[in-house]
Amino acid sequence: MSPSKENPQPGERTVSLVTLGCARNEVDSEELAGRLDAAGWTLAGDGEAGVVLVNTCAFIEAAKQESIAELFDAASGSARVVAVGCLAERYGSQLAEALPEAQILSFDDYGDIAARLDAVLAGERLPAHEPRDRRRLLPLAPAGRPAAPHPHVPGHSMPGTGMPGTGSAIADLPPGTAPASGPRTVRRRLDGGPVAPLKIASGCDRRCSFCAIPAFRGAFLSRPPQDVIAEAGWLATQGVTELLLVSENSTSYGKDLGNLRLLEELLPAVAAVPGIARVRVSYLQPAEVRPGLVTVMASTPGVAPYFDLSFQHASGGILRAMRRFGDTERFCGLLDQIRQACPDAGIRSNFIVGFPGETADDLAELERFLSLARLDAIGIFGYSDEEGTEAASLPGHLDPAEIARRADELSDLAEEVMAQRAADRVGGTVEVLIEEDLGGQRYEERAAHQAPEVDGVTTVRSLTPLAAGRMISARVVGSQGVDLVADALPAVSPAAPRPSQTR
Repeated sequence: MSPSKENPQPGERTVSLVTLGCARNEVDSEELAGRLDAAGWTLAGDGEAGVVLVNTCAFIEAAKQESIAELFDAASGSARVVAVGCLAERYGSQLAEALPEAQILSFDDYGDIAARLDAVLAGERLPAHEPRDRRRLLPLAPAGRPAAPHPHVPGHSMPGTGMPGTGSAIADLPPGTAPASGPRTVRRRLDGGPVAPLKIASGCDRRCSFCAIPAFRGAFLSRPPQDVIAEAGWLATQGVTELLLVSENSTSYGKDLGNLRLLEELLPAVAAVPGIARVRVSYLQPAEVRPGLVTVMASTPGVAPYFDLSFQHASGGILRAMRRFGDTERFCGLLDQIRQACPDAGIRSNFIVGFPGETADDLAELERFLSLARLDAIGIFGYSDEEGTEAASLPGHLDPAEIARRADELSDLAEEVMAQRAADRVGGTVEVLIEEDLGGQRYEERAAHQAPEVDGVTTVRSLTPLAAGRMISARVVGSQGVDLVADALPAVSPAAPRPSQTR
């Protein structure tokens, strides 16, 4: 992360922020950075901080181990170590007992994070919270949630409103920090690139049998659209030209606000924000993707026709055991609908292999689906038990070595499918967002079907210098696995920014 001033002195309210996990955690870290910066803390580089704040992940076992390793690594230095984020929230006092090198904070501490770190720097030992099911902190009925008092929900804070968990009003914010005026989250960017995540909701009401996330992230809660649009405008002033809308389940957006079609209204409004060239949305639940949403995503200028669909499997029996909906035929029908609306749409998904009870026939069905679906990006995960989930107690658990074998087999197929899909795009035209100058008249960019971090990239060759954050058109001339090679088209001025959307 970038320090906020030169030569900070260790111990003098200096903090280094380490972020692990998904784009939602990135947003949360920027909220923490904004709050700390506003309270006079200095964001420092590695080895310069009095406190190392690690925003942990608890998605799967590998993510937990990475978080623990990062905490141990931080503790090997002289700085005091504090854990926040999903692992800290999920295990609380249990993690504090197992890892005395670090202090453990909850989401409920985010609103007063500066005071918490002041206490840590002063040598206090803060009591860790007891783990609890955060779904119970909001009303069961979604319509009752927006007005209900609740502890801090990362990314939903409204300084100065008096809402529980939001902290006090913050005045005289430093430059580059989202202002306290208006219902906006306090946020300071930690990455100066042209792409930024923007949280539209938190939590999840679904009860997938393998997933523990709702228990520690809580019930589903939408951010009001005016908050999202205001923050999009602020991000545009910080040099952001592409927004990645994130949540645990974006297709549920608006259900607690009384409008199941609110995402269809939000996307064009965010795309219309001056300075924003492209908007993409992630984490779509296939069972909730309505025809109207497909139409908006496929045809709205400035909205990427990019469908991040959480299929998880293709065998109807396994999906029912997962407490999910669908099968090969239904999923292929949805893909056909998307491609009829936009033949070049980008589609990605993740799949769990080795779920309890998965048979050879179930695996063959998943292989059949991958061959039929022609997805641009595919993530394959071997199943592992998550404590507290229904799947952990199901019969028919497979040997870990067999799960690993199946995951490797599916990963090989996925690589072939993705490479073929990339090859299919050769000869076509793509709109790419310039991210990095690679030198030698080559630039790393992303097309509409390539989300940051998780998908492939496009390397563009151009005789004319290209500036980061610009959108240009390019002709695809080759592919390398999932990645593309393209030549900038002279018909579009590479140095000119894409005009702001107006409606």
